[in-house]
Parts: sequence; structure tokens; C-alpha cells
Amino acid sequence: MVTCKTSPITTSPGPAAAKEQVPCDDKEGHYIITPDDMIYRRYRTVKLLGQGTFGKVVEAIDTETNKRVAIKIIRAIPKYRDASKIEVRVLQKLKERDPLNRHKCIHLLHWFDHRNHICLVSELLGMCVYDFLKDNDFAPFPRHHIQSFARQLLGSVAFLHELKLIHTDLKPENILLVHNENKFVPVPVPGKRNAPPRLKRILESTEIRLIDFGSATFEDEYHSSVVSTRHYRAPEIILGLGWSYPCDAFSLGCILVEFFTGVALFQTHDNLEHLAMMEQVMGKMPDRFARAGARSKPEYFKDGGKLAWPQAKATRQSRKEVRACRSLQETIPPTDTINQRFLDLVRRLLTFDPAQRITVREALNHPYFSLQIPEEPY
Repeated sequence: MVTCKTSPITTSPGPAAAKEQVPCDDKEGHYIITPDDMIYRRYRTVKLLGQGTFGKVVEAIDTETNKRVAIKIIRAIPKYRDASKIEVRVLQKLKERDPLNRHKCIHLLHWFDHRNHICLVSELLGMCVYDFLKDNDFAPFPRHHIQSFARQLLGSVAFLHELKLIHTDLKPENILLVHNENKFVPVPVPGKRNAPPRLKRILESTEIRLIDFGSATFEDEYHSSVVSTRHYRAPEIILGLGWSYPCDAFSLGCILVEFFTGVALFQTHDNLEHLAMMEQVMGKMPDRFARAGARSKPEYFKDGGKLAWPQAKATRQSRKEVRACRSLQETIPPTDTINQRFLDLVRRLLTFDPAQRITVREALNHPYFSLQIPEEPY
């Protein structure tokens, strides 16, 4: 455990000096955050913004510029320190190639090693999109906001792909709002004609930034076998068929459906159940892809390349959850041109075979983005 001096070192050692030694880290290697702590003799901490397996994020004041910043303080554990150095390398490349930040990826302002913790300083932004959804009772976003988010996200990821980078961990938690400001709009409660309307938050601005490049991978470098957070994981990863740029496109498809419904598309923690849910939502796997999957993961398939679902050990609850998954057409009813084109874009992103999946650059040219979507009341 690292210990830190809380006051200048005295010349006379003894009991008083021993008392000055206080731990900087907890037993998991996380930096202990205290208000008004000075980090690197420059950044005064304000408050904890969030915590993850990698470490903590704090709000701080840069005493040189008097601006508020966010500092990602990595755990003092070798594997997280090593990963953060890769993230620094990625972030430096992004900033070097896009100094004006037209592509809306988080910009690294400064990085340093503080008491055995790698620290990454960036602009202070708003909350993550997942937290906004949660605070809004998982109400869907308005359709014109979804189009704005989709255009920005596809643009950010297309930029990464041009730099030969795969993000590998796209999810609403890794998309930050630039501004939190929102207004409340009354929304009628469906099926309850005389019920008082409920209040729904509507964002004033849809500007976003893509964050967390700790798992980003250059195409020509080592690919770990499993990437992506479960709910946003592409089928080729589950089936051990290797992965590349198309896995990011699949994750974006999941995210766009989540924006439309308010809730994650695939809510499961089991591989076979996940694949069964995908077939419910996206239709049956194409034969060629299923045969490749059966060669790689024969335990998930029956003879003839059919998914081995349900297995005898599948619980009643598991079967029920798979049956409850609606097809994309049921989830996004094609009642008007906006939904029809949005449905087509999502279908192309959520294609089983990565070789047939639309690329993010192609997706930016989809007819969905030529639509002028009017502002709807909610």
C-alpha cells in the first residue's frame, strides 16, 4: 500500500513523523479521494464523479488555468497501469489527428504519474447517456435526438476506424453529454386516459463525446478473445470467430435501439441465451455463419448448424425471457418514413455475419440521415 505525506517532511523522526504516514490507496489499489487534495501540485479535487474497475474519476480545479477538469485516476495495479498507458497512446493519436475535435472523442489535456497512479486529465463534461436514461425512468429519446446521436456516434467511430482503431466497448456508459441541461415535458400515460401526465426530461442539447479508450485496439495488434460489455457484444465474439471493425457497428446498432426503447436490447449473461435472443430479434442465423459458429463452438449448435436452444438445463425463466424478445420490426414499427429508414439502418448494423454488416462509414450515408426529422413534443 502506498503511503503519502500529508505535511512537509520534518527533520526529526519519531512518533510525530510516523503519524504523518497515511495511506493514499485502499486495499483494492484505488486512490482515496479527499476534497481539496492537491494532485500533482496543480489540480485541487472537488468531488468524486464516478468509479469503475479501472479506478476513479474526479472533478478538479486546474490551479494554473482556474478551469474545472475531469481526472481519471487509474488503480495502482500493474495490469490497469499498463492498460492506461495504451489508452494514453490512443488518446494522444486521436488529438494529434483531430486537434479541433470535429469527431467528438474525449480530448486528453494532460497525463502524469501521481503516487503510482496514472492520471488522465480531460475536459469536464456532463453525465453519461446511461445515467440520463436512468434518471428519466428509462424513457426513450425523441426521434430527432436519436438521429443526432446516431450521426455523431457513427462519425466518431468512422474516424477511429480510419485510424485503424477498434473501440471494442461502445455502450451508453461510454457516451457523455457535453451539457446536462434539460427541460420537463408532460407526457400522457399510455392506456390511462384520465391519469395525470408524467414528466419526461428532454435534453436542451444533444452534443456528445465518446470516451473510455482503455480497451481500444489497433487492427494490427493483439486482439483478446473476448471484448465488449455483454449487452453490446457482437455474435462473432460470442462464437469465437475473431473480430474486427464490424463489432463496433453491431454495438452501435444495440445502442440505437436502446435510445428508441429506453432499455437495453439484449439483457442476459449467458452465451447461448444471448444467441437465442439475437435470433428472436434479428431472425435466424444465415447458414454460412451458423456453420462457422458450429465449428468454433459446437456446444451451442445441433446437427445441421441449428442453434441448440433451448437446452434441457435452460430454466423456465430463461425460456420466458427469450420468448419475450420482440423482432426488430415489432420494436421499431415501420409506421412512417422515419421509422422505416431507422429500422433499415438498425437491421443493417445488427447483421449476424460481420462480412455482410454495414460499415460505420456506409451507415453515415444511409437515407435515414437525409431525413429532416421534426421536433416532436416528446
